[in-house]
Amino acid sequence: MSESTTFPSFLDGRVVVKMGDITQEAVDAVVNAANGTLLGGGGVDGAIHRAGGPAILEECRNIRATRYPDGLPTGGAVLTTAGRMPARHVIHTVGPVYGSGGPDKAEMLAQCYRNSLSIAVEAGLATVAFPAISTGIYGYPMDEAAAVSSQAIQDALRSNPSVEEVRLVFFLPQDAEVFVRHQVFDAEDN
Repeated sequence: MSESTTFPSFLDGRVVVKMGDITQEAVDAVVNAANGTLLGGGGVDGAIHRAGGPAILEECRNIRATRYPDGLPTGGAVLTTAGRMPARHVIHTVGPVYGSGGPDKAEMLAQCYRNSLSIAVEAGLATVAFPAISTGIYGYPMDEAAAVSSQAIQDALRSNPSVEEVRLVFFLPQDAEVFVRHQVFDAEDN
């Protein structure tokens, strides 16, 4: 598929699947697939910290010092500025490591999406862009993650009408294709 490929939307257009660079999304908040330190890392985490600049790291250090001295737990989520990115905020969440996630890794991944959307609602944010949490170096298979994340997003959006749009931003077309094939959004809402 080429970059001009369009992907289906879901839940009456409230969920949009697209390819792109999440750091360039002009939304109320982008979600960062962070590690527990909140101090940056590789993949999406590193890209967000680089694109947003030092303001994000400064707020993350403050969060670590005041709220999470031992690190943000898996499934947890916190809000910071987006610094120099087009988005207004970053919601940092820590996904499970697939190989060591234990039997509750699907629930932990679902918590990432639910808690991120809960923070968006609390902050009055209407548009949120997500990467595919835990599917990079954390090794969560994209097909399994698609089912877990789509169910969690659907459940959260049904109880929170204030979130108008969730963008699922994939860097690679094949990842978007796998997501579309394995999502479990209710068909009557598509």
